[in-house]
Amino acid sequence: MLINFFLTLRKYKLPVTLRELMDLLEALKGKLVYANIDEFYLLSRTCLVKDEKNYDKFDRAFAVYFKGLEDLHGLLESLIPDEWLRREFEKSLTPEELEKIKSLGGLEKLIQAFQEAKAEEEKRKGEKGKEGEEGQEGDDPNKLGRKGPGGPAEGKKKKAKKAWNDRQYKNLDDSVELGTRNIKMALRRLRKFARQGRDEELDIDTTIRSTAHNGGMLDIRMRPERKNTVKVLLFLDIGGSMDAHVKVCEELFSATRTEFKHLESFYFHNFIYESVWKDNRRRMNERLPTLEILNKYPHDYKVIFVGDATMAPYEITHAGGSVEHWNEEPGAAWLARFKALYPKLVWINPTPQETWEYSTSVGLTRELVEGQMYPLTLRGLEDGMAFLSK
Repeated sequence: MLINFFLTLRKYKLPVTLRELMDLLEALKGKLVYANIDEFYLLSRTCLVKDEKNYDKFDRAFAVYFKGLEDLHGLLESLIPDEWLRREFEKSLTPEELEKIKSLGGLEKLIQAFQEAKAEEEKRKGEKGKEGEEGQEGDDPNKLGRKGPGGPAEGKKKKAKKAWNDRQYKNLDDSVELGTRNIKMALRRLRKFARQGRDEELDIDTTIRSTAHNGGMLDIRMRPERKNTVKVLLFLDIGGSMDAHVKVCEELFSATRTEFKHLESFYFHNFIYESVWKDNRRRMNERLPTLEILNKYPHDYKVIFVGDATMAPYEITHAGGSVEHWNEEPGAAWLARFKALYPKLVWINPTPQETWEYSTSVGLTRELVEGQMYPLTLRGLEDGMAFLSK
């Protein structure tokens, strides 16, 4: 049964391995939990999930697999042989208790007696509940044990909400679109620290060492602040089909301005051509030649294009393909120049990755960036930043 549970987790794309499954089996063998579905949920999540961003996937898989299961009796009955349970039960009894069971007719007779007593009790409760429903006061919430909204009996009938249905970590799922905070966390994979500039930060280790060498006379040492030296060129597609992605692109832009001190950002429409701009309000009057950017910023810059790459294919492949002006050279030629000069270049696409195969223009763009196109999700940004930082 746990094998099927393991396969369900894999179906929900959790990165679980046989090693984690063996850990869970060892924990069950050691009786860390017994006949309690809530405890089993916590134990299995601890053993099988190694990153909190996968908690939501685990909760969804767990809810689907164990739907309607209130305790682990069904699981244990199918997992553990009756003979083993009997032996374990008998081990916990004293010789006097074993003799008493034998005098009552054996363990089977004792179990049968318990089952009959339980059935009788349930029958008695059922009859009592039926009388309460038929009586005039059956719905009076003020009577102890009566049925009624807000009455004491209702609390017993209610089922507690299962922990895995709370799904408290759904915002950490790595396949969802992002907020500014999560974007910042993903962008931090692209870091290269160095100490440059004026001595503005206290160097505690060197100060202690120097003071000790001076026989206890305080010798304060300073050092430059440690800063991220990564340099980034950011190109953002604006207008048209990108209007649907304005919010998430604004969050990405805000996060990049915070995380990268050496950042230059530019706008384009649909595809990169011979000019770009920095202010959308003056884009027709104050354009920057793309060739000037290629000559100004050296090859150690990391280049990030953000756009849905959704357009007519001729906008990429042909001169004059631009929908706003006459371009002397096709967009593909300009992107090829970027790729030749900047080896670390990625394209971030805000549309769902599963739709890319249905768009010819997305396929063309993906080929031009040599496959380095990533979705605008937490996992996509992490993978893209990991490529840029290599």
